[in-house]
Amino acid sequence: MNFIFISPNFPTKFWQFCDALKKNGATVLGIGDAPYEELVPELKRALTEYYKVTDMLDYKQMYKAVAYYAYHYGPIDWIESNNEFWLDMDAKLRTAFHVTSGIGEDKIMSIKEKSEMKKYYAKGGIRTARQLKAAQGLEAALNFAEDAGYPLFSKPDIGVGAGGAHKLEDEEQLCRFFETTPHVEQYVIEEYVTGNICTYDAIVNSQGDPLFESMCVCPPSIADIVEYNLDSTYYVEKHMSENLRYWGRKTVKAFEVQSRFVHLEFFCLDRAHRGLGEVGDFVALEVNMRPGGGFTPDMINYAHSVDVYKIWADMICFDKNTTPYPNDDYYVMFSGRRDNVKYVHSHEDIMNKYKAQLRQWDRLPKALSGAMGDQTYIARFKSKEEMDEFYNYTTSRA
Repeated sequence: MNFIFISPNFPTKFWQFCDALKKNGATVLGIGDAPYEELVPELKRALTEYYKVTDMLDYKQMYKAVAYYAYHYGPIDWIESNNEFWLDMDAKLRTAFHVTSGIGEDKIMSIKEKSEMKKYYAKGGIRTARQLKAAQGLEAALNFAEDAGYPLFSKPDIGVGAGGAHKLEDEEQLCRFFETTPHVEQYVIEEYVTGNICTYDAIVNSQGDPLFESMCVCPPSIADIVEYNLDSTYYVEKHMSENLRYWGRKTVKAFEVQSRFVHLEFFCLDRAHRGLGEVGDFVALEVNMRPGGGFTPDMINYAHSVDVYKIWADMICFDKNTTPYPNDDYYVMFSGRRDNVKYVHSHEDIMNKYKAQLRQWDRLPKALSGAMGDQTYIARFKSKEEMDEFYNYTTSRA
């Protein structure tokens, strides 16, 4: 099997996907813009060859790289990045080289544009917040607001995380949004839904059936974390909600997902919402056809005593999971603290008190700290009470 991994060096830990593929007998071929010397040793060992381009947004360079590999190694079986930013490029290259193992250029907008996602949710009978394209104009938005009520929520039709998102509290803010937002036609406006964001994380086979499933809970949304300078926290549940499992699997089928790692976002309503459900019901937010960002894959591994990198590679190479599930489950929390905030407990306090539970602690670069914090901790616990105590200990402000 010839597998081309796009940008295998970022995030850094993606070398583990490549390593797992190599151990399964695949020929792993990398394309990236980083010099070969800068690749971590583990990635160098996993790659059969690495092709450096100067600009990964330059389709001609990327096409030339794939053509080089096809000439030297034969037909390409897979092209994948597992990275939101490169999904569009992945799809273009698959289409150009007749690689049918992933999403092609004809369907990529269904998982990139939030407005297009709505059509698939509707087809699958999955509840979502009502939405309007800002391109329909201010008058249409005012009529939408009259029915949906304030606040509203605006966000780019194509985008990841909280970038460009705004809460619109009233008509004045809605009008100002239209007047002052560059490229406002590229936004969508939705009715405002409140509740914890929960994610259905799964690796699915060629039939769209899950080989592995997990659940994350994100008490503050990324939008609120960035806007209000909150501490970044989220956790992997010890056991998945059966209700979320139902809606996650239903979404996978609605989007006709095959042979992918998925990260599907839902609201768990904290209040009854007209047309959407009661407290505790799940409402679809958006789909991400790749692993959860940041440290999520590692947190899932810690929570369930598994190796999602290997499970994913087994799906790619064998269309099945070859590793028995150990049923050794934990709660795993990520806690990110900010340098500009004074906390009750110091870094040294945390390291001393939770040395047995901590699995990772890292300093993050400024490019990531806005959403995730400057100093981060990942710890695992057998009970939710222990995890809640860790949350309070690490986030209490002086």
